[in-house]
Amino acid sequence: MLASIPTVSLNYIKSGEQGPPLIIMHGLFGSARNWQAIANKLSDNYSVYALDLRNHGASAHHDDMSYPAMAADVARFLEQHDLHDAILLGHSMGGKVAMYLALTEPERVKQLIVVDIAPVAYQHDFDDILQALRNVPLKDVKSRKEADVYLAKKLEVLSLRQFLLQNLVPSTTGGYQWRVHLDSIEDNLSLITGFPVLGKNVAYDKAACFIAGGKSTYLSSAHQLKTLAYFPKASVHSISGSGHWPHIEAPSQFMAHLDNFLKFN
Repeated sequence: MLASIPTVSLNYIKSGEQGPPLIIMHGLFGSARNWQAIANKLSDNYSVYALDLRNHGASAHHDDMSYPAMAADVARFLEQHDLHDAILLGHSMGGKVAMYLALTEPERVKQLIVVDIAPVAYQHDFDDILQALRNVPLKDVKSRKEADVYLAKKLEVLSLRQFLLQNLVPSTTGGYQWRVHLDSIEDNLSLITGFPVLGKNVAYDKAACFIAGGKSTYLSSAHQLKTLAYFPKASVHSISGSGHWPHIEAPSQFMAHLDNFLKFN
């Protein structure tokens, strides 16, 4: 199903040299580097591959950011590195990539872990973030601190600005550039916030774990019904006090849920 879709090569960071393969996929505007603390904790027992999805990090850019296309990239990555029975861990957009791959090519996926997202369409448009990123005069700023002044005019939350600024890198022609491909993200937002429609009988019947932020609405009770229809063997856990980034906001609790799932499934 995915073999006919054009793919791009994915940059990755590997942690650990023994144990089964565990693939980590970040969310929108993220990168493999965001997951290094978790990857390092898992590296004693797993060969961890944290990926930069297309149009993010150091991976190639492409006009198509549909979930079939992004899942095809990951499937190709698994083939290139001869990785079988992989454990997939995905957050937000990366969680949707992981879900789509598990649903369409389940033979590749041994276990599935999804962080604060459901296989549904959301209404978020991310216009404020895109406007803030485009508001930075990339050829003129001399530092991330200076760029943050421009971001602050559109985005009040410091932690969000710090997260986004990880994508700001020096340009070979002077000044700075965004590593994320803003044009492609903006053109594909309806696909990114959505989720492909699959057949009624499509389901992933292996072990799956969904970890939600207690203050987040991405895995509401209504969304959990759709989730369990696709993933009938899934367990759903909520981390109270955390939002959309429970792995960052409550890392100890997040790792406890993760370790428990991996140990007993």
